[in-house]
Amino acid sequence: MKPRSGVGLTSAMVVLTLTTGMIEAVSFLVLGPAFTAVQTGNILFLAFALAGAADLPPAPAAVSCAGFVAGAVAGSLFEAVVDVRGRRWLVPGLITEALLLVCGGLVAWRVGAVDPGGPVTRHHLAAIALVAAAMGVRNVTTMRVKVPDVPTTVSTRALTALLGGLTPAAGHRIGSGLRHEGRRFASVAAMFAGGLLGAWLLYAEVRPAIVLLIPAALVLALGLTFWALPRHRVWETG
Repeated sequence: MKPRSGVGLTSAMVVLTLTTGMIEAVSFLVLGPAFTAVQTGNILFLAFALAGAADLPPAPAAVSCAGFVAGAVAGSLFEAVVDVRGRRWLVPGLITEALLLVCGGLVAWRVGAVDPGGPVTRHHLAAIALVAAAMGVRNVTTMRVKVPDVPTTVSTRALTALLGGLTPAAGHRIGSGLRHEGRRFASVAAMFAGGLLGAWLLYAEVRPAIVLLIPAALVLALGLTFWALPRHRVWETG
C-alpha cells in the first residue's frame, strides 16, 4: 500500500519542509557548523576541513553524516518490517522522527545561545547525531511517500523545476501548470520561512532546544493525525 495522494498529504510534506528550515537553523548556527538534513553540505564541509580550511572543525560534519546514515538505514529496515506486516509505515516513521528530535532537543538544552565560532562540546555533537538520525528517518519516509516537487529536505530540485516550468520549451517535460508550480513554490517558500523563523527565534534568545522541540511537536502532530484518520482515507492499494 501507499499513502493516498492529495492536498492533505502534500500539505503535510510542506509542513515537514518548514520544519527542515528550522532544524537546519539550529544545526548550522548553534550546533555546527554542520547541517543535519542537507548532507551535501556536510560532505563538502568535511572535505574542506580535511584539506585544512581554517576554523572549520571536521567533527560536526562527520558526526552528522554518521547519524544520518544510521537513521536512514534503521528507518529503511523499520519501515520495511512495518510494511510487511500490513501496517501503516508512515505513522511510525513520523513518530520515530519526532522522538529522535525530542531527544536531540533535550540534549541541546545544555547548549547555550547562538555563539558562532564557539567551542564544539560533546553536547553539540550528541545533539547533531540525534537530529541527523531523525533526518535520515525523514528522508526514508518522504522518499517512500513520493509527493512530486516536495522532497522536504532540499530545495534545489524544487527551485529548478519551478523556474523550468515557467519556460514553455521545458515545461512539458518536467510538468507545468498551476498544480505543479504551486507545489514547487510552496516547497521553496516553506524552506525559506522555516530557516527565517528558526534564525529569528535563535537571535531572539530562544533556547535552541525549544527551536528543535517546535518541529518535533509538528512532526508528532502529523503522525498522530495520520494515525487518527480512517485507513481508507489515508492509504490506497498499489
